[in-house]
Amino acid sequence: MPGCARKFLIRGVGNGLRVRLLQFAPVTSISTVRKLGVVARVAARQAGRSRRTAALLRAGRVTARSMSRVLRLLWLQVIGFFFLALAAMGGLALAREYPRYQAGAVGASKLALAACFLALFAYFGVSSFWRARRKL
Repeated sequence: MPGCARKFLIRGVGNGLRVRLLQFAPVTSISTVRKLGVVARVAARQAGRSRRTAALLRAGRVTARSMSRVLRLLWLQVIGFFFLALAAMGGLALAREYPRYQAGAVGASKLALAACFLALFAYFGVSSFWRARRKL
């Protein structure tokens, strides 16, 4: 019978063995996330009973907290670098457009757009590094 769990129970009776087939109801398929949740709950219950497991869980929490702090700082610094790199590209665009503006080839709107882009992304980059510095 597909999908059904079967279990054999063997008992010694007198001189021979008696085999009895136990049949269980079909096991419903549940998601992996749900299975992981069940495993986590069982592990948490066991942690209360075992000092070693409790210590390992506590060490895992401390390590995860420390790693998350370091990764948050790294994230802020990487994002700050990318924003500053984009601001540098905006600065190059501003430097390229300014002589064209002076020559009358382009309007003030392109120059203003490049200047706003430069200012905005420079602010985002610097503020990201400021936030990383405050979290130290």
